[in-house]
Amino acid sequence: MSSETGDRDLVLERQFDAPRARVYRAFTDPVEMAAWFGPVGYSVPLESIDMDVRTGGHQRFTMGPDDDPAGGSAVNATFVEVIENELIVGEEVVEGIPGFPDGLVMHVRFEFHDAGDSGTRLVITQGPYTADFEGMARAGWESSFTKLDALLSV
Repeated sequence: MSSETGDRDLVLERQFDAPRARVYRAFTDPVEMAAWFGPVGYSVPLESIDMDVRTGGHQRFTMGPDDDPAGGSAVNATFVEVIENELIVGEEVVEGIPGFPDGLVMHVRFEFHDAGDSGTRLVITQGPYTADFEGMARAGWESSFTKLDALLSV
C-alpha cells in the first residue's frame, strides 16, 4: 500500500456501561445515531440518515460542523456483514475527500462484546490511514464517544 493511501488501520477499543443490544442500537437506529455521531462540534442531521442494516444493505448520511451544516461531507457505505448485536462490517469507496485518492476502499468493523455484568466492549477497526489521518480519526471517535456516553446514560 502506498504512503498516499495509508498503511495502517485504526484499532480502537472502548467499554460502555450499557448492554450490548443498547450500544448496537445506537449504531443502527437513525434517531439514536443522529443524537451522538460525530465529534463534538459536528453533527449528523436525522433527515440525512438512510440505513438498511443488513448484509448487502447501506448507510448514507451527511456529517458537518454545527456552525456550518451546509459544509458537511456525505458518507455512502455498504454493509458487508451484519450480525445483530454482535458485528457490523462496512466499506465505502472514497470520492472527493481531501487527503484520500478517489477510488480508495475504506473499511470499518464494529465488534460488540459483553463486558462485565451489563457492559459492552466495542472494538473498532477502520482504515487504511496514514499516521496523521489515523490520529485524527482516533480523536474524532473519542470525541464522539463523549456524546454516546451521555446518550447511553439516559
